[in-house]
Amino acid sequence: MPDIAFLPAHELARRLRRRELGSLELLEHYLARIGRLNPKVNAVIALDAERARERARAADDALARGEGQVWGPLHGLPMTVKESFNVAGLPTTYGYPAFADSRAKDDAITVQRLKAAGAVIFGKTNVPVALADWQSFNPVYGTTSNPWDLARTPGGSSGGSAAALAAGLTGLELGSDIGASIRNPAHYCGVWGLKPTWGVVPQAGHELTPVPCADNIDIAAVGPLARSAFDLTLAMDVLCQPLSTCTPTGRVPLAWPTRGTPPRRCRVAIVSDDAEARVDAPLREALARLADFLRREGVHVDEQARPVDSAEAHAVYLHLLRAATGARFDDADYAAAQARAPRYAAGDTSYPARMDRGTTTGHREWVQMDQRRDRLRLQWAAFFERFDLLICPTATTPAFVQNQQGQRWERLIPVRAADGRTLQQPTTDALFWAGYPGLVGLPACAVPLELAREDSGGAPRLPVGAQIVGPAYGDMDVLAFARWLESEYRSFEPPALARAA
Repeated sequence: MPDIAFLPAHELARRLRRRELGSLELLEHYLARIGRLNPKVNAVIALDAERARERARAADDALARGEGQVWGPLHGLPMTVKESFNVAGLPTTYGYPAFADSRAKDDAITVQRLKAAGAVIFGKTNVPVALADWQSFNPVYGTTSNPWDLARTPGGSSGGSAAALAAGLTGLELGSDIGASIRNPAHYCGVWGLKPTWGVVPQAGHELTPVPCADNIDIAAVGPLARSAFDLTLAMDVLCQPLSTCTPTGRVPLAWPTRGTPPRRCRVAIVSDDAEARVDAPLREALARLADFLRREGVHVDEQARPVDSAEAHAVYLHLLRAATGARFDDADYAAAQARAPRYAAGDTSYPARMDRGTTTGHREWVQMDQRRDRLRLQWAAFFERFDLLICPTATTPAFVQNQQGQRWERLIPVRAADGRTLQQPTTDALFWAGYPGLVGLPACAVPLELAREDSGGAPRLPVGAQIVGPAYGDMDVLAFARWLESEYRSFEPPALARAA
């Protein structure tokens, strides 16, 4: 029988409701595993064990009084959340030492909804400084490692979230994504993660300090990570109640415009590589094998179609991404970016040039970029008239070896290109795949596909995944396809380190 620590959240929730498993029993199991494994992985960086025990006992007592006492679909389920979400009484630091002693006064709206559904929040998971890296290390909590290979990154910025799930340290996780910060860690750690359609999950309370309009930060989204696509569906039912979306006049009610196309009748486009961000051989091969499987199952697969011009999508995404994140810069950092921006040549498309230009963009230029985004949005909408879904990489490689030196764009990772060359590619190139659907707010679900085959150097087998992209507000269709793939193609597999704990 598998360790209960690796069971999906929906199965744990079912056992809890039936009293086949106690909430306190499950919580203690996770805490014991954290005691054994977390010193190696360092995924869970803040525990709230006593309050969690008290709530778990209350959850067990409520069920002992009868089924009518069920709090909600997550009744008694122990889970953690990303460090960047406010949980009353716990620190929210974003990895900054200056905030190490801070304590949130209130729960984020998403945390409120999870608790209202019966969840037992017992801790928080690690992030990079400012949530701005595909590694998860900071001077407050240190470095989180990938449980598949401790020398490698678990991804970021929800790296602690994905590592905790893969290692069997928690039942469910809550993350956030502006640059694949849900999808990238899910890909690196072999779990599932959903970046929902922009605006359907409230962002309020996902903040270092209270800021105006925290519920509609451009491009950013909040969503779940889990060991199953079925868990993502369960979590979205909780996080999206009531279901609404952001508009210029505030939140308005929303209904999912579900097509309901059975997976085997879907029209699927698969993109496995791009000149903007070359993809490593194991990922391309995994997508080719997925395409073969889908065709055998009767799915219509097109490997030539492209929704938008890649160079245009990449340029607009990086500019608007850095405009959004640059709004958080303090005066000194903003002034430094202002001083650097004019020094770049007009045709310089390097990451530092794009970053500084985006960070310091004026309102007129931002509106012009937003108009370019609108044109891309229309092109995506036309694409989804011809296709139900797009499947493409989440990143350019499997999890890479930790490298904390220099700036992100100075850190190079080897990529075995389609022409046989091994390229030394900046880690920031992979942001192309983050922004491909993210720029226009489309739902994208990261799913594991296989373990990468060992190379001649004896490198460890590592998870390889992809992202399933759907039209705006097509989250439920994306999740339906992800559930089908999980059932018919690949389900969760824990890393050896976690199985041995």
